[in-house]
Amino acid sequence: MMQITDFQKIGVGLAGFGIAFLFLGMLFFFDKGLLAIGNILFICGLAFVIGLERTFRFFFQQHKLKATGFFVGGMLIVLLGWPVIGMCVELYGFFLLFSGFFPVAVNFLRRVPVIGTILLLPGIRNIADKIGESNSMGDSSA
Repeated sequence: MMQITDFQKIGVGLAGFGIAFLFLGMLFFFDKGLLAIGNILFICGLAFVIGLERTFRFFFQQHKLKATGFFVGGMLIVLLGWPVIGMCVELYGFFLLFSGFFPVAVNFLRRVPVIGTILLLPGIRNIADKIGESNSMGDSSA
């Protein structure tokens, strides 16, 4: 079993608070202060969980530079005062950056008792299967 360090525990907390602040920022009509704090906490949490070097390598891989540009550009647009446009750009970059993790997350959620039953329903199962197929077949640069 893998040992979780105190830094990783702190990182999970920071990332969780970052996601919560992002959610609240969108809930409160795209409040740019909450969105900015959420972005900073999420990035700091990610750096604490996987380490600074691995975070840097993750964001600046050759095939992920476009996604990183959209993600960071969206953050800058939020800070400049256009939170709705910035969050749209940032979400697009987030989807491009983390789309490789979606099939893993769907397969994990299928093993959770209540959520797994919901994901195995006919209409939802087709969508979940398409997410897994498109990312595993379409991402030849991984």
